[in-house]
Amino acid sequence: MKLILNMMKTLPHLLLTLLILSSCMTSPDETPVNGELFQGLGYKPIYATGAELKNVNITTSEALRSPGKIYILDRYLFVNEMGKGVHIIDNSDPKNPKNLSFISILGNYDIAAKGTWLYADNATDLLVFDISNPVEPKLSKRIANAIPMHNYPPFQNVYFECVDNKKGTIVGWEKVTMAAKPNCFR
Repeated sequence: MKLILNMMKTLPHLLLTLLILSSCMTSPDETPVNGELFQGLGYKPIYATGAELKNVNITTSEALRSPGKIYILDRYLFVNEMGKGVHIIDNSDPKNPKNLSFISILGNYDIAAKGTWLYADNATDLLVFDISNPVEPKLSKRIANAIPMHNYPPFQNVYFECVDNKKGTIVGWEKVTMAAKPNCFR
């Protein structure tokens, strides 16, 4: 009788231990605890050299392809082109806006402005432009390493190629087909 009572006391603990251990095991067909099964797609970093990042130019206008934030100054619009730079548009006739020029800034995903100053990220650097004459913006200052860089894509539950800092600075991520499951996941 004493043996049966002892077994009854330890049985719940034994069952709980087995339940915990079995929850830690997954078969190859089950979704991993940390995310999705690898389905052949992942993100690959796009790198740029230091020289490429420092090459900031005012060029002729370009078509908007992947616009982001917009800043309005008087009759002008400053529209972020994700990863590429900033469009300058004359909006004095809203029915017929004129795309004037483009500030080419590799690794640019965000802009902000105050008064006659336009702030733009350039990967890890912060650029400050004088836009008192919006038709002719002037780069006034570069603040190096002002913006922290993350070594992972801006998406959740994705596989990605691990970053190799020797290849340069990350300026974007490209979704690609991958033959093998990459080592990095977020």
